[in-house]
Formats: sequence, structure tokens, C-alpha cells
Amino acid sequence: MTGTRGGLQVVISGRFLRNTHYALHAPEVECIGKGKAPQPYEFGVKVGIATTERGNLIVGARAFPGNPYDGHTLAEQIEQATILMQNVKGAPKPHTAIVDLGYRGVEVPGVEIIHRDRIKSLDAKARRLLKRRQAVEPVIGHLKDDCGLRRNWLKGSEGDVLHPVLCAAGYNLRWLMRAVVSLGLKALIALCVLLGMLRRVVSNEGAWPPGRRLGAED
Repeated sequence: MTGTRGGLQVVISGRFLRNTHYALHAPEVECIGKGKAPQPYEFGVKVGIATTERGNLIVGARAFPGNPYDGHTLAEQIEQATILMQNVKGAPKPHTAIVDLGYRGVEVPGVEIIHRDRIKSLDAKARRLLKRRQAVEPVIGHLKDDCGLRRNWLKGSEGDVLHPVLCAAGYNLRWLMRAVVSLGLKALIALCVLLGMLRRVVSNEGAWPPGRRLGAED
């Protein structure tokens, strides 16, 4: 990929992607090959996203500096999801990982790996689960476009670690708000808001001096 900026020609080749600085203000930025014709490269830090089978609630968002191979990140991603769900009732643990072909050849103890390369040996249930893998793509799109994952404004390696977690938290909050609306709890929310307003009015009335409370006249 070639380009010009200010009269200087920039050449990016696969031989020179390692140990190369792409941003003077952020030396941790890396060139990540996408393998897609419209956008063959992205510059930043690789991020892994883990979602639930049903509902697409994000249970893991982790940055992987150094642009590691996808298969080498699966164990750490499952570890993060397990830690984040340990306070949930029953302490559920991931037992099945539905992944793409970038994770083939990887084994994680106690976790069943399902990907398209094993489709001939999969049963009907596993093939049904495999169709759910594409559901993570819209989640990534919403994280980039609606939750700010496309551009990291936090500085340094610590910012690279915190940014995907904050974006995932924002996505889950939007997810919870949509769930509340779909369950028909608008009246409950309105009642809670009214009770909170009434509580503030009563507390303010108690704090007013005598003769200035609600309903009192001079």
C-alpha cells in the first residue's frame, strides 16, 4: 500500500510492519492487516470482543498489544470473561467458544471450540451455534460507530487497555435500556422517577425555615 503526504511517499510492505513507528505521539500504534479490499489495514491496537450466545451482551473486551495471532488470544479472552462473570449468580463459565477460522488449531482446556473448519464433524446443535458467530459483527460495528471504539482518545498503553472496556460498558448500558423498554417497564421507571422527585421535595420542605414551607402563606 502506497500513499503520499506532504510530498513524501510512504510505502507499507509486509516486510516492514514489525518494529515500525506509525505515529510519533503514540509509538504503541500498530498496523493490523484486515484482509479486506475496501480497508486492507487498520492502525491501532488489536481488541478482542466476547459476547453471549443469546442477546449479544458483551462479557469480555480486551486489548492485545503487539498484534498477536488471533488463536493466541483466545485463552486470555476466555479468562477475562470468566473473571467478569464470577460475581453473577451461579458464577457461569464459558464452556463453548464460537470463533472464526483465525482460531483453528487452538485448544483451551474445558472449552469446546467451534469453527467452520470442523463443519463436517459437527452435529446439528453445533452447526446451529456456528450460525450465531456472525452475530458478533453487528456488535463490533455498534461499538465502533455508536460507542467510540473506532477512535481512542486515551493516552498510552493504559488508555489502550481501558478504552475497549469503557466502550463495552457503554454498549451494555444501551443494551440494558433497550431490554427495560422491551419488557414494558416504562411505568416502573416513571414511578421511580416520581418517587425520587417527591423525596427531594419533602426533604427540601423540611429544610426550609418556618413560614416558608409548601402551603404556608405570609
